Amino acid sequence: MTETAPNKPLFRDINADDDDPEITEMESLCMQCHESGTTRLLLTKIPYFKEIIIMSFECPHCHFRDNEVKPGSVIQEKGVRFTLKVNDKSIMNRQIVKQGSALFKIVELDFVASAFETKGVLTTLEGILDTAVTGLQQDQPVRKIMHPDVAEKIDKIIEKLEKYKTGEFPFTFILEDTSGNSFIENPCAPLQDPNLLIEYFERTKEQDEKLGLQAIEEEPEQKEKENKNEEESDTKIKDEVLEFPTNCSACQSPTMTKMKVLQIPYFKEIIIMASSCDVCGQKSNEIKSGGATEPLGSKITFKMTETTDLSRDVLASQTCTIRIPELDIDINHSSMGGKFTTLEGLFLNMKEQLGQIFPFAMGDSAPENNQIKNTINKLDKAINGDLFLTVILDDPVGNSYLQNTWAPDADPNLTIEKYERTEEQNAEFGISDMRTENYI
Repeated sequence: MTETAPNKPLFRDINADDDDPEITEMESLCMQCHESGTTRLLLTKIPYFKEIIIMSFECPHCHFRDNEVKPGSVIQEKGVRFTLKVNDKSIMNRQIVKQGSALFKIVELDFVASAFETKGVLTTLEGILDTAVTGLQQDQPVRKIMHPDVAEKIDKIIEKLEKYKTGEFPFTFILEDTSGNSFIENPCAPLQDPNLLIEYFERTKEQDEKLGLQAIEEEPEQKEKENKNEEESDTKIKDEVLEFPTNCSACQSPTMTKMKVLQIPYFKEIIIMASSCDVCGQKSNEIKSGGATEPLGSKITFKMTETTDLSRDVLASQTCTIRIPELDIDINHSSMGGKFTTLEGLFLNMKEQLGQIFPFAMGDSAPENNQIKNTINKLDKAINGDLFLTVILDDPVGNSYLQNTWAPDADPNLTIEKYERTEEQNAEFGISDMRTENYI
């Protein structure tokens, strides 16, 4: 077995010139002939996407071969649901990363392929339908003898799936992954795809258990003790930096995350969490609002006029949507998470996020001139101070902030608009269900 060299990240970029790709080999049992075969493991990264584990098995006795792709990154905070309207033959070529924890549905057929029944694959929509047809056909000869009625219904489903594979018959395809690590290509990037809807959702307790996640319930005595000392602890937390062990989001090496409560002048209290990995050098930070939900949403519009604007502090909460009209960029609040950084840091995060959201638009196989590359090039110019942009932070919860260097006076290039949230927004953020009055 190959040992990982010290001070090297577990997940390394694919490099043709790398003489030591860190391939691990181990002896495994062949499930076909029950003799000994060889399994090879490679921990690597897909450019502008996530860490993956490539597994390949080969048996020298019966020549059986198998391969599988598993996510190397951590399970995401929320699950993800993709709804794709298929109304054109070209959509069948959409590339899809489907993890083993993902299920897919075809609404018109009421057809569901359950999660945790297949391996993770990198394929296309046509490939997924082809695999479904193959699975249904596998036991049809036996069904036609034992259960002819069931076999007849399955034949009709197979017939419709074959028609859908041609792309000439419209249907709705849903890919839902509780781990949040699946993906469907968006060829319209950086614009939103009119045929593709991406939604993020909170997992249920049962879904957490299937993923191997289980909340640790505190003992009643411990809860009572914590509630009793809550005021004293709150004062101490504000004055000190807390540390707790975590894993690096880039290489999964053990590291420490620091947390501190901070008061932003002319704004509110926030909680900052930051980590720095000594192995791969990865640095990250995340913020949470320490105050209550604002009664009104806020829309912050800032027009850059000079290079020094890049150093302005920016707080983009988890409920904030970031827009840059000059680049036609609209990044949804669920994908970027809370960030407390500078305007320059925000552009760098957006550049990285675009690569993660649209990985198939980058790399050697991508066209030379596409919208994603052009957008990233413009972001690079803005980071270097060669291009001045307009930044809009639209936060229905009102927990986002952009520094006013003229404070307490008004900034001529910064406008803040307050607005009433819609009923849909109140329902989305759970505000409609927050009732603390008239319980008696």
